[in-house]
Amino acid sequence: MEHASALSAWESFYVIVGSSGGALIGLQFVVITLIADRRQLAKGGTLAAFGTPTVAHLTGALVVSAIMSAPWPAIGPLAVALAACGVAGLGYGVVVIRRVRRQSDYKAVWQDWVFFAVLPCVAYGALIGIALWLPGRPGLALFVVAAAALALLLIGIHNAWDSVVHIVISAPSDELAGE
Repeated sequence: MEHASALSAWESFYVIVGSSGGALIGLQFVVITLIADRRQLAKGGTLAAFGTPTVAHLTGALVVSAIMSAPWPAIGPLAVALAACGVAGLGYGVVVIRRVRRQSDYKAVWQDWVFFAVLPCVAYGALIGIALWLPGRPGLALFVVAAAALALLLIGIHNAWDSVVHIVISAPSDELAGE
């Protein structure tokens, strides 16, 4: 039960990351609802490429926080759960890359590729890798899991902000004036 005390030391961290992820998911829904009445709506492919991944990565931070906060009976099942989360996230990362390449409303720049493709895949890949290392070196592994969860939260925040700024900047001036 030594792993339980190591995990409990991280409880506050995961409460903060998980609740932040959950709150930001809700805020993203509010933003999408508020911009839904724009006269020039983005196509579904663009939303799937840039909006949905933001919610998915915030959800990833929430899921990792929930996994790390659960009362695991042993470190093995925890490692399996983290690996499964990483595999799902990495698989979704491949889907996002395809969606970004296929959509035609917006030409992705290098920063988009970094924040919508590279960094999420690194975070999810770290979860897979560290799941293998967790049983043997839990102390260091717990820091890597925390870094991956925080990375997913920060990626979600960056992408949400980037999307909102893009929408505001690209909106015709009569939309911003409320006409």
